[in-house]
Amino acid sequence: MQYVSYGKTGLTVSRFGLGCMRFPSDMNEAIAMVRYALDNGVNYLDTAYIYKNSEFILGKALKDGYRKKAIVATKSPMWQIRKHADFEKYLDEELIRLGVDYIDVYILHNLGHDNWKRIQMHDGLTFLDKMIQKGKIKHKGFSFHGSSSSFKEIVDSFNWDMTLIQLNILDEHYQAGIEGLKFAHEKDMAVVIMEPLRGGHLVNNVPDEVNRLINEYHEHRPLVEWCFRWLYSMPEVTCILSGVNSLKQLKQNIEIFSHAQYNAMSGSELEFIKKIKAIYESKNTVNCTGCGYCMPCPSNVAIPEIFRLYNSLNLMKEHWVDKEMYRENLMPEEKGANRCVECGICTSLCPQGIKIPDMLKLAHQHLLDK
Repeated sequence: MQYVSYGKTGLTVSRFGLGCMRFPSDMNEAIAMVRYALDNGVNYLDTAYIYKNSEFILGKALKDGYRKKAIVATKSPMWQIRKHADFEKYLDEELIRLGVDYIDVYILHNLGHDNWKRIQMHDGLTFLDKMIQKGKIKHKGFSFHGSSSSFKEIVDSFNWDMTLIQLNILDEHYQAGIEGLKFAHEKDMAVVIMEPLRGGHLVNNVPDEVNRLINEYHEHRPLVEWCFRWLYSMPEVTCILSGVNSLKQLKQNIEIFSHAQYNAMSGSELEFIKKIKAIYESKNTVNCTGCGYCMPCPSNVAIPEIFRLYNSLNLMKEHWVDKEMYRENLMPEEKGANRCVECGICTSLCPQGIKIPDMLKLAHQHLLDK
């Protein structure tokens, strides 16, 4: 495993960080995965209050001496904050769930426009400094989904230690993007990357044209390695999270990151990535990463699953499986897009800014089309 300095904090972290949002359903399997990661050089673990059972499972995994191997990052549930005291209330809950005396990196979750206003309204920045003084947290940061200009405003507002941003080969100029990455790095902040594979979308249902490019290229690497390589090559990138859900995936990622050197990409390799990106951009339909922030839907619409099927349908050239899954599973379970009442709650919560009711109508039409 390769290690780097974590901004100005004095911490040293693995280039690969274990994202704890997509644990397998079996708790013992999830605990075993966390411990395998820690035993094999991964020391950065990222979770959040809203990740179902994640903090509890991680707390179990950190027992028996594993806490001393880990740098634990978790996130404040910004959607739940109604007054200043709520910040510490939820932090204390997280300390109990995790079974720890302190949290290494505490992150204000998803500082898009609304949550940033909530931080300002309820004095969230003062809260962070107070918690450092109390010893409940060691370092302070924020995760971000929003515009590049908003990102810079937030970075400049406070003496942050780190930020967590979405970045992958398709999102070079999306949200904070490369511009935001470099801006934060210049402030001596650690920059951690989420969604390096777009929630797995980049490496599931890969277009035939992309497979042909990869097979014909003189350097033989799987697509997942190309995606990670593009990121870890950047000197501004500190740590890259991957939300693996099996031990096989974890082992593959650890092997890939054993080669995670800065400036690894040659000029010809960067041009190769541009060709892959162009193919995807010609086929993408809904910019959904499957994060689940829009859920639960009050009308029981399975929003991320519908968009996954719709994108898959497009990439797989009208493959029958996606339509059958929708017609034979989601519709009978009353989770189809036809149940959407256009309340708009999902759109207000979507980190990608997707106009979800409109896209649900389109997805419904295509998934039912004969």
